[in-house]
Amino acid sequence: MTNPSRTRPAYDADERTQLIEWLDMHRAIIRWKCEGLSAEDAHRSVIPTSPLMTVAGLVSHMRWVEHCWFEVMLLGRPATGPQFDDGPEDADMRVDGVPLEQLLREYAEQCAVSDEIIAAHALDDVGRQKEFRAGAATLRWTMHHMIEETARHAGHLDIIRELLDSSKGYY
Repeated sequence: MTNPSRTRPAYDADERTQLIEWLDMHRAIIRWKCEGLSAEDAHRSVIPTSPLMTVAGLVSHMRWVEHCWFEVMLLGRPATGPQFDDGPEDADMRVDGVPLEQLLREYAEQCAVSDEIIAAHALDDVGRQKEFRAGAATLRWTMHHMIEETARHAGHLDIIRELLDSSKGYY
């Protein structure tokens, strides 16, 4: 695995820059933890009590989390996607047979949409989704939450990757 830039935001950067750069750094770690994995390993469960917690499942989950918070909660777009369907619990992590490359491409595309939304809104802008309580969050709150969510799952991927093939990294 090649290590992505571990450059953190400048200590004196403005708030928006810090939020964007922290989120981008953790998104890069998500992608990094997927490098060089076989199709089998990307879908292999290594945590017996959490069988859906696979590399592929987490990448899919992150794609749908980006969609949920930026498109649905902030912009008020229709609540679509596996986490809103009447399907099985954790449907966004059920990706058997979906190639990791496709999941990573969909994640990158969703992050690009999220980035456009972030660029077009002020940090104090409030979500427009009235169907869910979380729709009242500001973009600032959403950015903090997405940093938390992405970093948390990057940590999961760090552990999963080490259990899969002993690969370790700084994060």
